[in-house]
Amino acid sequence: MSTFDDREKGFEKKFALDAEQEFKAAARRNRLLGEWAAGLMGLESAEEYVRAVVKSDFEQPGDDDVLRKVFEDLKGSGVEMRESDVRMKMDELMAQAREQIRQA
Repeated sequence: MSTFDDREKGFEKKFALDAEQEFKAAARRNRLLGEWAAGLMGLESAEEYVRAVVKSDFEQPGDDDVLRKVFEDLKGSGVEMRESDVRMKMDELMAQAREQIRQA
């Protein structure tokens, strides 16, 4: 029974570590996305906008709140962009963020 308990604890630790890394990757992705969008909009204070993007992720579960914020901000700034383009950039940056977290 001890071996089973040890395996169970090992799986629980791995699950917790994976969840933590995914949370960190999402936060990093949101930061990268905010920097990208701020550059497209020509914002002088990119850091303030980046914080707003990261904060927007806590409004609802999932990524739709971040997507909606960035897309609406880009549209409001006159940047021609489809929502699917922003989603594709989010996916690209998520892969990049996961790799950065893995290497850290």
